[in-house]
Amino acid sequence: MRVGLVLGAGGVLGGAWHVGALDAIAAETGWDPGSADHLVGTSAGSMIAALLAAGVPPWFMRAHSAGETFEGLLDAEGNPAHEADRSGGAVFRPHIGLTRPGPASWSLALRTLRDPLRHTPTAFAAGWLPEGIISTEPLKRQVRRVVPRGWSAHPALWIVACDYATGRRVAFGRDDAPPAELADAVAASCAIPGFYRAVRIGGRRYVDGGVYSISNADVLRGRDLDLVIVCNPMSGRPGVAKRLRREAERLLSEGTDVVLLEPRRPLGGNLMSRARRNAVMAQAFDEVAEAVRARRAQLAGLPQGEPVAVRRPADATPEVWMRLREDVLAARAA
Repeated sequence: MRVGLVLGAGGVLGGAWHVGALDAIAAETGWDPGSADHLVGTSAGSMIAALLAAGVPPWFMRAHSAGETFEGLLDAEGNPAHEADRSGGAVFRPHIGLTRPGPASWSLALRTLRDPLRHTPTAFAAGWLPEGIISTEPLKRQVRRVVPRGWSAHPALWIVACDYATGRRVAFGRDDAPPAELADAVAASCAIPGFYRAVRIGGRRYVDGGVYSISNADVLRGRDLDLVIVCNPMSGRPGVAKRLRREAERLLSEGTDVVLLEPRRPLGGNLMSRARRNAVMAQAFDEVAEAVRARRAQLAGLPQGEPVAVRRPADATPEVWMRLREDVLAARAA
């Protein structure tokens, strides 16, 4: 079975929902989500996708977020893993530098005025918003802990951002996209207009991929996939479900089966709040585990993953934790 995994936007709480949902998928099916043939991440989903692709399993993300410390475990840069931010890079610090007055993207603002039907309402608003004042450096730092430089070793990790001048989406990591460092691409995909500072890659500015689409599931058209699993924590918000189902229909028309996994109730409150992350993870685990059991027939063909990428080992020494990431990546390559 050839599988695509799509992780949509959703802010800090959406990222937390992804972690709980992916942990439930792994626990219920025995499949390693990071081993998907194609892995697409947008905004909050881009951070989780980057960590997954680098061999960080969902169960470890939950344990780390809850404050657990694994003595002797180092990140890809040789630093103690417990020193990593426990909120997935959601550290809000002012950007150091001048902020220009007026709309952050006159080019996008004028484009949406000239041809409003070709742009989403989010893109229309994005061009007119002021320049964001929050730095994306904490997001980049989080990614560099697992991929210090360059791109992911995953053969098809696509990180979706939006060109801030044109509103067009760019799937970094795809052959037709500009070259980029993974840390920069994830930061760009997460750069909410008016909040985060836009990210420069190859001389152009990029912002949150959710400006184009919350999920961007249709970038997987034409990839000859048997199944696409879409995790979409922002379902229930105005216009989101309709767009997502239209993207799913495009995949279905090619003969690709689609499983949509969404919160039972819309994630309420401030999506950028870090206060409820662990509660949202627990909520997502329970409701997605139930949804996966209801779709067992659709998911029956998922390949079995390396055990340490699926479930937390009952007992392990620091040396085993040190080998965790390498074992997972080696198993995927084989």
